[in-house]
Parts: sequence; C-alpha cells; structure tokens
Amino acid sequence: MSADLETVARRAVEAAAAAGATDAEAFAEEEESRRIRVYQGEVESLSDAGGRGVGVRAFAGTRWGYAYTTDLSDAGLADAGAAACEAAAVADEDEWAGLPDEFGTTPVEGLASPELASWPTERKVELALAAERAARAHEGVSQVEAAVYSDVDASVALANSRGFAGSCAVTQAWAYVSAFAGEGADLMTGLGVALGRDPGELDPEAIGAEAASRALALVGARQPESRRCPVVLDAFVAASFVGFIGGMLSADAVQRGRSLFAGKEGEEIAGPALELVDDATDPAGPGSAPFDGEGSPTRSTPLVQGGRLATFLFDARTARRADRATTASARRGSYRAPPSVGTSNLVVSEGDADLDTLLAEAGDGLYVTDVAGLHSGVNPVSGTFSVGASGMLIENGRLGAPVRELTIASDLVTMLRGVVRVGAPARWVPLAGSVKTPPLLIEDMAISGV
Repeated sequence: MSADLETVARRAVEAAAAAGATDAEAFAEEEESRRIRVYQGEVESLSDAGGRGVGVRAFAGTRWGYAYTTDLSDAGLADAGAAACEAAAVADEDEWAGLPDEFGTTPVEGLASPELASWPTERKVELALAAERAARAHEGVSQVEAAVYSDVDASVALANSRGFAGSCAVTQAWAYVSAFAGEGADLMTGLGVALGRDPGELDPEAIGAEAASRALALVGARQPESRRCPVVLDAFVAASFVGFIGGMLSADAVQRGRSLFAGKEGEEIAGPALELVDDATDPAGPGSAPFDGEGSPTRSTPLVQGGRLATFLFDARTARRADRATTASARRGSYRAPPSVGTSNLVVSEGDADLDTLLAEAGDGLYVTDVAGLHSGVNPVSGTFSVGASGMLIENGRLGAPVRELTIASDLVTMLRGVVRVGAPARWVPLAGSVKTPPLLIEDMAISGV
C-alpha cells in the first residue's frame, strides 16, 4: 500500500509542475479505522471508516497554494495540481515560504504491527466487553459510562519536486473505560486507558481496573480548605500540562507573539530535574515517523535540559524566518491540510522516585488526579492559570481524604520552576496529543476550596 501511495504522490508533484509550479510537494494518505463502543455487555455502536486522498502544495516563487482530492486518477491529480497552482497565483507573497533544505528518512522500527490484521471484529468486541466487565467487577462501581476500543491502520507517502520520496505504514490500537462510583451528588468518575501498536498489547483487565480505582478513590470527596502547599500531579494531569506547554514551544506560536516562552532560549524555565524532549523516533510513540510533514528526517529534539529552554520546534518556514535549521517539526493532520509546526511525541524523562516517595517528600499537600478547563483556563501569553481539579489530600506523606470542587492556580513558568522531583514510571497518555510523562512533585501551588 505504501509503495502505491508513493507513486500517487510522485504523479501529483508532476501534475503540479506541469501546471506551472516552480516547486511542489504532495502528501498521500490511506487509512482504515474501527471504533467499537459497548454498554452493559452489549455492542452499542460499531463503525468502520476508510479514506484515501492526496494533498498538493504548489509554489509560485514566494507564493504558495494548497489543494486536495480523493480522485487519484490522472485526471483527478491534474485537477488538484492545477487548483494548487491557481491558489498560489492569488496568494500573498511569503518570503519565508518554500520546501525545506534538508530531506531524508530516519529508520524507526515497529511502527506497524502485522498482528492488527489478524484480529477479527468479534475478538476486538470481546476486548472492549472484557474491559467493561473488569470495571464493573469492582465493588462500589455504580456504572460504566463507556468502554471503547479503536484502531487505525494507515499508510502515508510524501514526494516533492526536489527528488525526495518516502513512505511508511503505521498501526495504532487503544481502548478506554470511563467508570462511575458513588451515587447522586457524590457520583465520581474515573478513566482507564491504554494504547499499543495492536490490540494484543492492550490489557482489558488493567484498563477496567484503572477506571474503577480512579473513580472509587474519589468517593466521598469534599472541598478542601484554601491554602498553599506542595502538589503532586499524576501522569494524566502532568500530561495535560506538558501537552499545553509543548504547543507554546512551537516557533510559529513564538513568532506570532502567542507564547510566554518567546525570548527565553537558554534561560532557566523549569526545575533542574525536568528534562523534556520531542522525540519522533520513539518506536512506541503514536506520533513517530521516519520523516516529518515536509520530508525532513525526524529526530529527537531536546526542549528543556537541566531546567533550561534549549530550543523551539521549527518547520522549514519558521526556521527560515528565524535564520535557523528545521527541527523536522512539520506535522500533518491529514492530506486535507498543509503542514504546520507541531509536536510529535513529548517525553518527560522519568526520575528515580516512585509515587510513594513523591508523596512522602510532599509531606502535607495535594495529589491531583484530574483537571478541568485547562485550555480555557490558561493565558498562553502570561502563562497564568486557574483550573478546576480533584484528587486526594496528602497527609503525613500518605494519601488521605478525597477532594473535589477546588482550583489550583499559578503560572506555567513558576509551576515548571517548582518541579522539585520527577517520579517514575513514565507512561503514554493519549489525552493531550502524544505525551509520555511520570508524576511530578511541585514545590508550592495555591489551592482554593472553602
């Protein structure tokens, strides 16, 4: 399938060149996906989706245009190439536009698992049902709102008028369960989730048990007293913050004046224990690939080292504007849109402290297991935030009473500088992009309750 798509991409580039493009690039994609949702031991919905198409970016000097099509015949590709050229002809001049100067691929093993194709639908349904049963089996779980299994089998190819052509195949499978515990006003929810390259890497018992335990841990939660105290962020919450911060480390956000990290390269923005990389070469990473959305070879890019901001993420355009080299950070959502700067896999290096150690070092504080309204509650320019949260008190170094209806407030730089210990193990959390992080101990935050 990948080789065929590579041919399609080459033909689309030729079509754009024939229509008058001075440079051209084509991104072809084909994918099949499945989503299974079960409820109370029955299949509630099952959907299969598939698609195939190509997007063409055509350059006319310093102008560029984009068009896409699902018609991969010669006539369809010719129309897409011509449409991209027509769009370029009426576009504004962009002195930094153009293809990157560096092309190539980085070997990344294990992105596609042949095992996915060996799983019939019935077996995938049973996995989702098993995850639901595992959650319901825990005493105190009053309802399972959703048990969902999804997978995708995709191939992509990219070619351009400078002679580059590359392709790759990727599979991904994931499942989650959302469970409720308690009754009425005390109804609390918990989420269990896992992902892998094929369903054989998912443990339905563990997914259901995680959802149940997270919900049960919050039963009886009440508002805590307002105060300042140490805070431990669990991996889910840490991932939400890291994903948000990753977006502000985009050179495009910096150049548009929408990042609080502008002008802070080389400065200390976090505690020395925090190490953050954007790694598109991790075999387990959902965002991994051998080349980025413009054909540059992927790599691991250190973003925060020893607490210092090492660099931003650049694609060809933002790199040219900053007189820098690309970090191969051009991302594609699909063939329907041109590339833009984005993260691949944000990875926080795990430390040497397990959760019990983090709690002991916190002493008396708060263990946060859920936040709400993060994207609307954070000012991307100042970094200040105040978001709803729930979790458990930390009392004498151990987990205590559950709490809810509270807010945690700070600003992102102060929070990052307050990271005094990084925990272990790290885990993939596919809730805010592709993020792998362990729990984090923050020295001090403001807690608002009663």
